[in-house]
Amino acid sequence: MPPKILLVRFSAIGDILLMTPLIRALRKRHPEAGITVLTKAAFAPLLAHNPRISEVIGWEPDTPLAELGKRLRALHFTHQLDLHGSLRSRALRWHTKGMWTTYPKHRVARSVLIRTKRNLSRDHRPVAERYFAAARGLDVVPDEGSLECFLARPTLQSAQDFLADRNLGVSRQLIGLAPGAAHFTKRWPEHHWTALAQRLVELGNDVVLVGGPADREVAERVAAAVGDRSGSSAGAFDLPGTAAILKRVRALVSGDTGLMHLATAVGAPVVALFGPTVEQFGFFPYHAKASVLQRELNCRPCSSHGGPACPLTHHRCMQDVLPDQVLDALRKLPR
Repeated sequence: MPPKILLVRFSAIGDILLMTPLIRALRKRHPEAGITVLTKAAFAPLLAHNPRISEVIGWEPDTPLAELGKRLRALHFTHQLDLHGSLRSRALRWHTKGMWTTYPKHRVARSVLIRTKRNLSRDHRPVAERYFAAARGLDVVPDEGSLECFLARPTLQSAQDFLADRNLGVSRQLIGLAPGAAHFTKRWPEHHWTALAQRLVELGNDVVLVGGPADREVAERVAAAVGDRSGSSAGAFDLPGTAAILKRVRALVSGDTGLMHLATAVGAPVVALFGPTVEQFGFFPYHAKASVLQRELNCRPCSSHGGPACPLTHHRCMQDVLPDQVLDALRKLPR
């Protein structure tokens, strides 16, 4: 009897995409398996066209976990993988019953690293590979592949039309910039983004700004400062639409955000700017054409997810990464 597998990861963009190497390995090892992924409804489109997945369940946060657990119990999964490890996912496990497996989050070691700058963890695997610990008993191991995001033809066409209407990337190389981030300390300063965009255009490139609705204002300001060789798609597309834009760029410049992982999932090279977070947390670009720029400062890391303000007020981890350094990294990216 083929296994019937449930994977649970409620959020967010990067964490969900980091599941895809495990999903790929499960499908390859168990071609007849039923593979169901449960995530928040807002993120379900990221997986909707993944041919390796049998079903995506999009959970609306106003749906009681008891009701969701009852639905899952009725599906009789043979393997239930908690890839979130949160209070919410633990509550769901209680409502769903049955056997569950999870993966090491190394919360204590991460906290010690933030507080003392000493790394006590002996587990150097990126998160995409730590997820495999939850699949013990299913005989899967990581391959050498990167993340995956599959897109529908109409989504790809909409992105192509958007860029063509603005004459972006038609006759010149197109570079993507993602100036937003959920937390202030992960954001590269706006004046750096503007300077970088202006230099890219001067050097013969087109520039497209990407992001969600929360990034619309900063993206439009940067695009307006550059002129007609740039444009903003921030807030104009859903997640698959943004992925389709990223599939058209020569490279993306981004902070440590979900869009960095989204770019790698569609095969776009990345220059990633890391400030408050570090490689030991496990979220560097995974098996991708990528360059990571970061400052070696004794105050890093200062948080696990970024924060509203630099604890030391100087924000040097991001301020000190200069546009010329990003340009140099872009030139050196493999094609």
